[in-house]
Amino acid sequence: MPDLDANTASSARDQASSNESSVDSGNPDLSPLDGGRWRPVSPGELLRKPVADSNEELDEDQREHRRTVQLERRQELEHKLKANPTDLDGFLELAAIYRSEHRPLEAKRLLQQATQIFPDDEGILFQLEEAILARSLQQYREVSDLASRLKTPEADRELERSRGDWAMRRIEVCRARLARDPSQIQLRLAMADAKFDAEMFEESFADAGHLLELDEFSPQAHFLRARCLLALGNDLPAMKELRAVALRRSVVAPESLRHASLKLLCELADKLSLQATGQQYEAHLKRLQATSTPSKS
Repeated sequence: MPDLDANTASSARDQASSNESSVDSGNPDLSPLDGGRWRPVSPGELLRKPVADSNEELDEDQREHRRTVQLERRQELEHKLKANPTDLDGFLELAAIYRSEHRPLEAKRLLQQATQIFPDDEGILFQLEEAILARSLQQYREVSDLASRLKTPEADRELERSRGDWAMRRIEVCRARLARDPSQIQLRLAMADAKFDAEMFEESFADAGHLLELDEFSPQAHFLRARCLLALGNDLPAMKELRAVALRRSVVAPESLRHASLKLLCELADKLSLQATGQQYEAHLKRLQATSTPSKS
């Protein structure tokens, strides 16, 4: 997807994006899973479980046959559920077909109907949340593409609305799942990441702070807190969070995350005229690059 006009983002988001500009090329408004600029993939971005496209390895005749079979099965299920709207497995199967056909709105409507009949079924509720997320993401992508082509104030406003909706839907789903099962700690980081995307920087910073003592999430939490501080214009406190990612020895962050943190530290040291400190960060970065695992071509 083409890069979006920088004027479409708010001033706070622009500042955060500019501070991360050297991390890697790519659209800063998209997740790495969606082709965007590198940053740690948060559990929030893994909430979506796209239906695998098993047609990719088939030839055209096989794909056409599969489409025909799926169409017949979809029509069969649609008629069956009209006559007998108490078939739990039928609801789930038809919703999965809609998702595989990139029709999350139909899946959402179907599953909302199913929740009226099976209000306590975890499977129905989970799939409804997935459909809600898929529909919101679909709208965001469509509007992003439109805004990149039209470049009008009206399209930019719609892009902001769509971006906000995508963030809020993720927050709502995380809250609902945590209410059902508080042990899903990874969703707390997912929700903090979504709050950052919603420009709720103070809340995102605080939520990420609750995860700092958990080694599994500590590096990502420190990095997210640094991004929040950068968005708020607090460069020196952000450097402290970045050092916890790049230089901490007790909990070693993933290599790519250390690399990103050191690059940001070098930029911030240069921005704040911290020459000696910047040289130390550059030395750390060079050592990391020298020992980095070569990327696969």
